[in-house]
Amino acid sequence: MTKKVSNNQKVLSLARERGIIRVQDLKDEGIHPECLRRMVSQGLMTQTGRGLYIMADAEVSTHHSLAQVSKWMPNGVVCLLSALEFHNVGTQNPFEVWFALERNIASPRIQYPPLRIVRFSGESFSKGIEEHRIENIIVKVYSPGKTVADCFKYRNKVGLDVAIEALRDCMKQRLCTNDELWNFSRVCRVSNVMKPYLESII
Repeated sequence: MTKKVSNNQKVLSLARERGIIRVQDLKDEGIHPECLRRMVSQGLMTQTGRGLYIMADAEVSTHHSLAQVSKWMPNGVVCLLSALEFHNVGTQNPFEVWFALERNIASPRIQYPPLRIVRFSGESFSKGIEEHRIENIIVKVYSPGKTVADCFKYRNKVGLDVAIEALRDCMKQRLCTNDELWNFSRVCRVSNVMKPYLESII
């Protein structure tokens, strides 16, 4: 009985520290996964996704889905429509988490939250990454300026109207500089596409 209580305390402490925990986190601490399942049935922990758990009384933020995905794939980056929503740019409210992965990374098997994986490579993947802490999880998100350039690059996926709206709102809120936008347009190789829209706003 004492061992069960001790393991429960360890799990709760781990969940407090990390926000979202996985079965592997328990294994790393020498705790059997059955302890976690038992705590869920006792109402001490809640499963929020495939293999993801939080404390039952934990405060869930509006960006919980971004934390969930980032817990599974710490090397990926929140991008495009999800990045716009995170930065409060434009009017997008996607039901999927838009997530960038490098081309050589296998797609994850996640049923929830729904995912839209977009493949990036080179500087297009590595530049413009910000790190934010959501529910004690480090979440990588592309900066507003980089996201605007990405929207123009992937305009066939998100729509040119979304890219233009993002550019105008980003400039209106002064979330990035003209130099940053020009730089990211070159990184994403969309300088010629963005140029007339940038010149009409500047």
